[in-house]
Amino acid sequence: MTRRIAVVTAGLSRPSSTRLLADRLAEATDKALRLHGERTELDVVELRDLAHDITDNLLTGFPGGGLATAVRTVSGADAVIAVTPVFSASYSGLFKSFFDVLEEGSLAGKPVLLGATAGTARHSLVLDFAMRPLFAYLRATVVPTAVFGASEDFGSNAAGSLAERVDRAGRELADLVLGREPSGPVDPFDNPTPFEQLLAGGS
Repeated sequence: MTRRIAVVTAGLSRPSSTRLLADRLAEATDKALRLHGERTELDVVELRDLAHDITDNLLTGFPGGGLATAVRTVSGADAVIAVTPVFSASYSGLFKSFFDVLEEGSLAGKPVLLGATAGTARHSLVLDFAMRPLFAYLRATVVPTAVFGASEDFGSNAAGSLAERVDRAGRELADLVLGREPSGPVDPFDNPTPFEQLLAGGS
């Protein structure tokens, strides 16, 4: 079966760290799905190219040009990866405007992976205090791990690095697409060894 993943990126520059993060999240999700024998079709929606169409839609109520295709892509996808740059401690206006023009219920129950980029890690709370409430209102099913990338994160190989977070988020989105419970870290206290067995082993 082919799983369709819509990748929505609101970066304004070219090249864009927002697009770079979106591509990494898409690759991680594709890799996780392929491990389960699934084929993927990644459809990238660059909001920068749709800015005028989005504005026209807000004024007229009708999606025109490439926006109509983008709306169908997102509405018909099995899952969505949504990444925005951070402006004034929140998602960008272009990002919000695109999701404003979607028909009500388009994202209801749909698995969504969230990402954001900014120049400093001080903006990382945008994921929990701006983006999660937005997609909760849209009734999407958001994966547990959202990924924030500050400028210093790109190229870092430290523990807990961007690459590790991207891989974890991709696996979680793949799990939701496949109807599986998102896999988290193993808790050693979930299945403790009985004390009697520990005593027997030491005698």
